[in-house]
Amino acid sequence: MRKNKNLIYIAGPTGVGKTDLSIEIAKKFNTDIVSCDSRQFYKELKIGTSPPSNTQLSEVKHHFIHNKSIHDKYNVGEYEKDAITLLNNLFKEKENLVLVGGSGLYADSIMFGIDDFPDVPSDIRNNIIANFNSGGLEVLQDKLKKLDPEYSEQVDLNNYKRIIRALEIIEFTGKKFSSQRTNKEKQRVFQSHILIIERDREELYKKINDRVDKMIKGGLEEEAFKLKDFKELNTMNTVGYKEFFNYFDNKLTYIQTVEKIKQSTRNYAKRQITWLKKYKKPINVYCDQEVESIINKLNQVI
Repeated sequence: MRKNKNLIYIAGPTGVGKTDLSIEIAKKFNTDIVSCDSRQFYKELKIGTSPPSNTQLSEVKHHFIHNKSIHDKYNVGEYEKDAITLLNNLFKEKENLVLVGGSGLYADSIMFGIDDFPDVPSDIRNNIIANFNSGGLEVLQDKLKKLDPEYSEQVDLNNYKRIIRALEIIEFTGKKFSSQRTNKEKQRVFQSHILIIERDREELYKKINDRVDKMIKGGLEEEAFKLKDFKELNTMNTVGYKEFFNYFDNKLTYIQTVEKIKQSTRNYAKRQITWLKKYKKPINVYCDQEVESIINKLNQVI
């Protein structure tokens, strides 16, 4: 296959407008959308993860939306394999594909590849998660600093998922996580083009707050209540759900719960913005920029 195939990655913080723009671009290029949002995979999470609406899904063919259950064991390594297989097949018929989602590591796994690590027995992960749930993030941070000080200097110590992943690999292999990372870019049959949507911070936060209000009006509390028996699952350690689980356990008031969801989502957006700064020479566009001008920018590089 010739390497003149193009993967257009629509990136940006949560609430910035990635879904709408991805659909417009996909329609312009008459192509499919591949999701790299690691929470929109799960069919039970219909409200709190802001997946595309049924109308939007009918406009353009989407992949990796509600294709898994919260009970399925699924990680970024498995996603990389599944997504690359899909992309290679789709690129047999299409010149361009659109990738969209806010999970940066999942996007990177497609564009650049990630290191291959062994499958870790679920009891090791569950034990680490139990320690996290009982002792909090600081317990994990201290353990990582002790077992792998090099990686603790590199990782975002507020990202509990990364810390859990590192600790489970360390415990299973008996080796430092940092020593097992190669950071070698994998060969792909396509070129990746990163398009980052920007929005004024104050406007972004208002949009996030409004979206949380809309989710709650749309039944987020009821959806979370139906899933409360599964709150110990790693997939349920998700903004919008974990706060309501605390509310159901009388750890938060209703007002505190709503505000906590908004705050956690804003903090997540901050981390996403920081993550996106690492990309070299992306195409930066503003949230209300005309689609035609964005297409013109893309046509200059693909």
